[in-house]
Amino acid sequence: MDASERHVPVMLERVVALLAPALTRPGAVFVDATLGLGGHSEAFLREFPEMRLIGLDRDPAALRLAGERLAPYEDRTTFVHAVYDELPQVLDDLGVPAIDGILFDLGVSSMQLDEADRGFAYAQDAPLDMRMDSTGPTTAADILNTYSSAELARILFQYGEEKFSRRIADRIVRERETEPFTNSARLSELVRDSIPQAARRTGGHPAKRTFQALRIEVNGELEVLRRALPNALRALALHGRIVVMSYQSLEDRIAKQTLAAGTKTDVPDDLPVIPAGHEPYLRILTRGAERPTEEELAENPRSASVRVRAAERVREKGMVA
Repeated sequence: MDASERHVPVMLERVVALLAPALTRPGAVFVDATLGLGGHSEAFLREFPEMRLIGLDRDPAALRLAGERLAPYEDRTTFVHAVYDELPQVLDDLGVPAIDGILFDLGVSSMQLDEADRGFAYAQDAPLDMRMDSTGPTTAADILNTYSSAELARILFQYGEEKFSRRIADRIVRERETEPFTNSARLSELVRDSIPQAARRTGGHPAKRTFQALRIEVNGELEVLRRALPNALRALALHGRIVVMSYQSLEDRIAKQTLAAGTKTDVPDDLPVIPAGHEPYLRILTRGAERPTEEELAENPRSASVRVRAAERVREKGMVA
């Protein structure tokens, strides 16, 4: 199965519509910060024949598959093995002073979910890996077998919003004394057994929050996002646009707060006139977080949790457009 058959891009039409006004000029530069299997990027390359793509991904396997899929556009594409908070260095290396559009499609890619041996899915037994970059140093098993109970409880609570984090962490530490953790089925069963039966009846699979927390810790996802979004906004040209697609509340909160900060002036509220150069530099393009339509949900169940936010840069170097 090739990349185009494996991957249904989430909210594709809406994402293209949000970014389109920034990408119509000849030579516009679009950054897909989370290239994955290239589904979104393929649509942009097809829609905007004079646009240039810079595709980033931390997963070498994704870059290879996306490269195959996007081969017909190779004269307009550049692929870089990088995490998205490395954007300033990537642009500097490529001699690109500013970009016209950027997309962040956060979380685990379809390919990573579908490949059982990556260990992202709690519903099937697999090695406890969870590295988005398979060359990275730390796996989920490393964390489970070396972190203290307090450290495990902290990441389960902070990154998984798991109410029973202390109970699960204590059980992990106790169980690993008998045998180190290597596979997801054992962890999934431990989490289920650690949660009171009444609490298991709602909220989906009981191990979902624990697996999310471990994945975020393995890949440093939230710290990376906190650095990446301001970097992306600084890189935007005047009238450049950003779209952020989040799949859980922690990511969406960071996106909301970062974009909202750019819509506020940096002078005291009681000043009657905002001095030139101190006006907000962002305009929000979405009303709150946009969600998928019923049609989208029917066609692509993986879009169920997505929240989409977008903004446009409206000021540069003290000038208001």
